[in-house]
Amino acid sequence: MKEIVIDGKKIGGDNPVFIVAEMSANHNGDYNRAVEIMHAAKEAGADAIKIQTYTADTITLDSDKPYFKITQGTLWDGRTLYDLYKEAYTPWEWQADLAKEAKKIGLTFFSSPFDFTAVDFLEELDVPCYKIASFEITDIPLIKKIAKLQKPVIFATGIAYKDDIKLALDTCRAEGNDQIILLKCTSAYPAPFEAVNLEMIPYLAGEFDCISGLSDHTMGYSVAIASVAKGAKLIEKHFTLSRADGGADSAFSMEPEEFRQMCTGVRQVEKALGKVGFDLSEKQIKEREHTRSLFVSADIKAGEVFSDRNIKSVRPGYGLHTKYYEEILGKTALCDLTPGTPLDWKYIKGFENRENTDCPAGVKS
Repeated sequence: MKEIVIDGKKIGGDNPVFIVAEMSANHNGDYNRAVEIMHAAKEAGADAIKIQTYTADTITLDSDKPYFKITQGTLWDGRTLYDLYKEAYTPWEWQADLAKEAKKIGLTFFSSPFDFTAVDFLEELDVPCYKIASFEITDIPLIKKIAKLQKPVIFATGIAYKDDIKLALDTCRAEGNDQIILLKCTSAYPAPFEAVNLEMIPYLAGEFDCISGLSDHTMGYSVAIASVAKGAKLIEKHFTLSRADGGADSAFSMEPEEFRQMCTGVRQVEKALGKVGFDLSEKQIKEREHTRSLFVSADIKAGEVFSDRNIKSVRPGYGLHTKYYEEILGKTALCDLTPGTPLDWKYIKGFENRENTDCPAGVKS
């Protein structure tokens, strides 16, 4: 199984799911709120906090031309890209202090850069990995620059065709960087459940020979928890202190209690997944005593024939295995037997020397 390390934490294989809280624009331009978000995410069970590193000028152009108007049926329709990003960006002067605060409280801190200058800036902060946002998966020069750093690269695939993913990963691997995580992502805010397609998670892992996970924009936590059963090794959810506080991304972000419940569910499903095998626990072996086996159900005299009137398949499992039922019918009892006696070969004429090697309860004669 593939496995990579981010900030000392192993991801992939049998390791715990890596849970990322995406702050995005939910700080609402307030540094103290950004710090509060990180603390709340940590308390709710997050392994990492992710931000975005851009300015309106590094991500788009200040233009009112139709190309730059948002008209895709989103929460932000009618605005220009520049106007939205000018409101939503995380000030760069905060980010070094946010990184220090995250380290202090045990959160992995990383970001999505959107141009070369952002990558250079984040390298000064020594981030342990990079996230390529959905709409940047076609930015091959950006991916190439990041791949050269030989750090793990997390790709969101929200608007990607298969060829887009292949080109992005080929670009990364051409630089000798195979530390790749692909996230199934639905670029709708919030995303409708029917558009999620969790079946893509194992497909992405197999088709592209990498670790896969989920960047989830649905409301609630059911999809995120379900993704674990489909093999997600990293889960990312937008996080805010309260949706009522507003902000560019608040409407589809999780509040602390919801995030905590999601983390609890993820950890429970991890335990429940287990492994393929038929070994029984000590408790299950003990419980097996209550399975079915053959018992004497009516008084039987020596020389009497066993029939459906005097032997039955019942609980518990201390008698002969039920598979011998028809073989025993018509045979003769060697001794008197009373109801409730576990049937044993030593009571059956012609079979008295046969060993009971498969008593359902695990007790051998």
